[in-house]
Amino acid sequence: MFGITDLWLFVISGIALNIMPGPDSLYVIGRSGAQGFRAGSTASFGIASGTLVHIFAAAFGLSAILATSATAFTVIKILGCCYLVYMGLSMILSRKDSAEGSMIQPRPTSQRKIFSQGFLTNVLNPKVALFFLAFVPQFIAYDAPNKVLSFLILGLIFNINGMIWCHLLAWSSASVGRRVKQSRRVNQLMNQCAGALFICFGIKLALSEQN
Repeated sequence: MFGITDLWLFVISGIALNIMPGPDSLYVIGRSGAQGFRAGSTASFGIASGTLVHIFAAAFGLSAILATSATAFTVIKILGCCYLVYMGLSMILSRKDSAEGSMIQPRPTSQRKIFSQGFLTNVLNPKVALFFLAFVPQFIAYDAPNKVLSFLILGLIFNINGMIWCHLLAWSSASVGRRVKQSRRVNQLMNQCAGALFICFGIKLALSEQN
């Protein structure tokens, strides 16, 4: 149907890939643990919106530029690296009140900012664009009547599965977060660990190659 082949294999493979840890999952876990399920859900929708950009770009050939242009790939990669490192440093440095020597109780991040950060975390990762170019066409028949439509359908299925997984992460992280929220030392440690992981993801992105 629609020139799509082995849909069941695509769904299973997509779920397995979504479960693999990465910046998106870490962001959802961090926001959910700090501000509850609603924040994690907002982060998930931000990430899904970024994924939609990659899906449409790949479907209409725009992501092919990243696959063929070293300059375009490097520019997006550097932007993504800088943003991930910035987020990591922000988490690590928001630690203590130097005057009182106690943890600052951070103001809750607005839903709009949570959404935009999730969006940028995903959309500034050129490896996501290349992933869709390499992965999705394997499940489209060579004689499909409308390959763009087939690509979009598969991309949306992948994105929906990803949102379901992210919401499961948000729910579980929010449940854990409620239990540890009262411990400022635990909160500080979690922020520092999450910040360090974001920096690691940024460095890994910076060292990644086009192919």
